[in-house]
Amino acid sequence: MRDRNPTMEPVSVGLNKVLSQALRQTPADEAPVLVWPLACGAAVAERTKALSFADGVLRVEVPDRAWREQLSELSPRYVVTLNQYCSQRARAIEFVVAGRRR
Repeated sequence: MRDRNPTMEPVSVGLNKVLSQALRQTPADEAPVLVWPLACGAAVAERTKALSFADGVLRVEVPDRAWREQLSELSPRYVVTLNQYCSQRARAIEFVVAGRRR
């Protein structure tokens, strides 16, 4: 049986460190836009697009109202993930239906 090296970290810890370092070099208002696919996962990222981040609000384009409703329910989880990686704190996510602007 092989002894585990007590100084080795799980791969995920190393990847998180690399990602955090890279994000520190990114303008603070761009980091949440870049982290969106990580926060929501690949399946959701394929159907959505992070548009902008300002005043603590990440604006994300979604395909339709049903997506907006479903993702709105999950937004507190997404905000937690965004805040784990970004120096500028997110307080909310605004989901905008594609083709409709404020």
